[in-house]
Amino acid sequence: LDAELYYVRNDVVNHYALSFNLLIPSETNNLQFSWHAKSKVEYTLGFQVDNPLAMDMPQANISLQGEVPRMLSVFRVELACAGRLDSEVTILMQLNLTVNSSKNITVLNFKRRKMCYKKLEPEVKSPTADRNSSKAIFDPVNAAPTTSTRVFYISVGVCCAVIFLVAIILAVLHLHSMKRIELDDSISDSSSSQGLSQPSTQTTQYLRADTPNNATPVTSKCYPTLRIEKNDLKSVTLMEAKAKVKDIAISRERITLKDVLQEGTFGRIFHGILIEEKDPSKEKQVFVKTVKDQASEVQVTMMLTESCKLRGLHHRNLLPITHVCIEEGEKPMVLLPYMNWGNLKLFLRQCKLVEANNPQAISQQDLVHMAIQIACGMSYLARREVIHKDLAARNCVIDDALQVKITDNALSRDLFPMDYHCLGDNENRPVRWMALESLVNNEFSSASDVWAFGVTLWELMTLGQTPYVDIDPFEMAAYLKDGYRIAQPINCPDELFAVMACCWALDPEERPKFQQLVQCLTEFHAALGAYV
Repeated sequence: LDAELYYVRNDVVNHYALSFNLLIPSETNNLQFSWHAKSKVEYTLGFQVDNPLAMDMPQANISLQGEVPRMLSVFRVELACAGRLDSEVTILMQLNLTVNSSKNITVLNFKRRKMCYKKLEPEVKSPTADRNSSKAIFDPVNAAPTTSTRVFYISVGVCCAVIFLVAIILAVLHLHSMKRIELDDSISDSSSSQGLSQPSTQTTQYLRADTPNNATPVTSKCYPTLRIEKNDLKSVTLMEAKAKVKDIAISRERITLKDVLQEGTFGRIFHGILIEEKDPSKEKQVFVKTVKDQASEVQVTMMLTESCKLRGLHHRNLLPITHVCIEEGEKPMVLLPYMNWGNLKLFLRQCKLVEANNPQAISQQDLVHMAIQIACGMSYLARREVIHKDLAARNCVIDDALQVKITDNALSRDLFPMDYHCLGDNENRPVRWMALESLVNNEFSSASDVWAFGVTLWELMTLGQTPYVDIDPFEMAAYLKDGYRIAQPINCPDELFAVMACCWALDPEERPKFQQLVQCLTEFHAALGAYV
């Protein structure tokens, strides 16, 4: 296993890490533990398995009792399946540590799970069959074919192989052309775009529940970002913001406002109707973001600027704006394609409110599928070197087919004021979704988006609960630095919570890439489908 899990560090037992009951791949037969003691510590080692028929008793390459070495060393535990039946086995390794001659005893229980399979027995030939095989019996079915028959079968085989090969080539060309179309649509100025990074094949990430506090901060790159700070808007006037969207501006006459979907202090989101320009008899549904009369010029500028950050990005899991209305005398409006179940956070909370008899009840497999879609959209943004800075369920939308799309965060601070906090610098930030380096050093990267994705995954599994709800926003940085994280949601599988924990590694370099998250979650989704 390409993973590390710290159980004791600086004489402090990490009970959070000990609570994991990790699944070991069936092909893995050995676990390695590194250990050492600063002073004299005696130990006793013991093992238990819940199904001795499926797995032999684990064996260690050290004695079952003795003294912990003073130098850093490694011992190995062998987990060999018996091969007698198919079963998942739970293994318990108990390590009792004694300091000062039994006056101070510490018990560490390590839990693991492994799937063991029954060995296939070789087929035994019957002696009678051997004797009968010596008799020469003519079998018209199995008789050697004639020359003409051989030619016929060879011809048929060659034709089938050629047809199969042509089919494969056509399928590859079709997939390649589809990918090329998507990439061509997504890159508006290909001359200045960078090559897409190759996704890593490694799916197992470093998991350190008690993350070290001496992680080296990464230097943030100058990537385009989706969140625009108010300080940055000092150099952007409302006239300049309108000029940037002039090419997608439409007439107010083409827009009909219907129901108010969300409303804040100065902003609203409407369900609207857009009349087609070429054929007025045709119309389509849209989201319409706009502001109230009391909105300041800075707030209007912020809405227009933040709404434009997904322009030119084309992906099935992104929802960029399509049009704006900036006519004189009218409040600016931003139009996006309509998704009939609306905001993802509100949808999840609605499911939770009527969970018992909910006609829109969603399964755990559905939630994982939503997470995969969000990871796909974020993987695309990472390849384009775009940092979102505000990924959360509130900035995603969903339709009745459970298709999820990531949006910008325009008006989010107004529509979800409890999710943003000011830490004394007159700027509202999504503190509970931010990585430690973003909170402390204002450093943002694709790795900080991965952290926010882990929190978003937690939102999905809790049906829209607020993370770190009992933690003072001013204490968040110290809380995270000390190694604390939000607890595992009820009914959340250990494997899925392990993915979240990987996203919350203190060192940004130890967090997984979005492409790895897509692959890992896809495999987990397939495994869930196999159990259903």
